[in-house]
Amino acid sequence: MRACVDIGGTKVAVSLSASSDAPLVGRRSEPTAKTGDNDAVAVQILRMIDEVCAEQGIDPATIERVGVSSTGPFELHDGMVELATPNICGGIAGPARGLPNQWMTAIIEAPLARRFGQVRVENDAVAGLEAERHWGALKGFDHCAYATWSTGVGVGLCVDGRALRGKNGNAGHAGHSFVVDDASGALCGCGNLGDVEALVAGNSISRRFGQPAPDLFSAASAGEPHSLEIVDALCRVMGRMLYNMIITLDLQRISLGGSVFWHHRDFLLPRLQAQIDGKLMPLTRGVLLVPAGLGEKVGDYAALALLD
Repeated sequence: MRACVDIGGTKVAVSLSASSDAPLVGRRSEPTAKTGDNDAVAVQILRMIDEVCAEQGIDPATIERVGVSSTGPFELHDGMVELATPNICGGIAGPARGLPNQWMTAIIEAPLARRFGQVRVENDAVAGLEAERHWGALKGFDHCAYATWSTGVGVGLCVDGRALRGKNGNAGHAGHSFVVDDASGALCGCGNLGDVEALVAGNSISRRFGQPAPDLFSAASAGEPHSLEIVDALCRVMGRMLYNMIITLDLQRISLGGSVFWHHRDFLLPRLQAQIDGKLMPLTRGVLLVPAGLGEKVGDYAALALLD
């Protein structure tokens, strides 16, 4: 048996599978642990795996491999992945960010490796990219990306048929890039002021505009002028980030997921595509932004893709 773990800034989900071709079973989800010691997320995952196994009548000792698709960035300590994740670790940006801990990292791989034989941890967008290439909207594309617009903003990149990882598995953190000369003072959990994530991520929208992202997008899609102006500005930021990736890596297609995008995809997709079309045509001609083929299940199948 295999355990598939999806760690986000908002929730942790655990599922089981007998093989990479078998369906996921026993999915369990709960808010990401953010209090206590900095191994709290790992302790949470171990408990959730035991609970899912109990629900499914499976002996936890039969879990031989664990795939962890996690929001990043990562740091390596003694060769083991720890999360230096702005939406989980409150010590990175400090008290102004409002997280209930002072963690600089969250220990993940070491506690899991002590119990299970094989553990693979990858950035959630890189794992999402692999899932989309295997089962979803990027199947058959060798120059592509998967982008998630959710609690945070992340990207998985593929060039010449090879997923890019970088020295610590952190390639694709375009959400922490700067695309405008911004004076908003928007604070990202990484400590940056005015990067993409600070401007458009789900966790920043309510802080910046005083209303939850779903309410803002619903009002905009209904034509409320002020909300529509805000959302168009958000799409310019996100769209420019996607454009920069396309022209930097000469991509063919980008699939999009994440809760912010997914629940308003029909409204947002043409606005994002408009930031690509007609600009530097030799590089953007024919490049499409498409909804993730795996829909809201990208995170679950992302962890499974790591165990293929």
